[in-house]
Amino acid sequence: MQPSTAPTRSTPARVLVAYFSRPGENYNNGGRIWLKVGNTEVVATMIADLVPCDVYRIEAAEPYSDNYDDTVARNVREQNADARPAIANPLPSIDQYDVVLLGSPIWNVRAPMIMSTFTDKLDFTGKTVHPFTTCAMSGLGTTERDYARTCAGATIAEGLAVRGEQAQQARPQVTDWLERIGLR
Repeated sequence: MQPSTAPTRSTPARVLVAYFSRPGENYNNGGRIWLKVGNTEVVATMIADLVPCDVYRIEAAEPYSDNYDDTVARNVREQNADARPAIANPLPSIDQYDVVLLGSPIWNVRAPMIMSTFTDKLDFTGKTVHPFTTCAMSGLGTTERDYARTCAGATIAEGLAVRGEQAQQARPQVTDWLERIGLR
């Protein structure tokens, strides 16, 4: 029998789920729906139920509006300005984690700019980053490329995209992804 060439870990990976989610009026199958809990938070909660991890919710110091159109307009302004919206309670460090699961909606084909605020402020050297997103049609959008740029020193690995309309029923999809990336 040949010895395995796959790397082995003697201790389980220390995992952080860091996510941004916005409840309120959201896009839904071409229309609008009111969400008490944002779609990305639904997926982040599923992940936390399935793997041992710490969870950090990224919250804007200036909260995003519950109104869909107002949020879309703000996002366009922030993207055009390459803005870094302030985070209410910034995480000082991710030194103790091996794996970071970065969750966000996809707005205008990319993660909200607050995700760049989060990634710009931390040292990702030696970390494995897996993006997970909720979206209407854009999948992971530009997250892999964006995180490759803003998470300097990290390995950007397989992500997961969940349609926002399907977030409540995504547990099998989330479970399969966690198995593929070796966290379950």
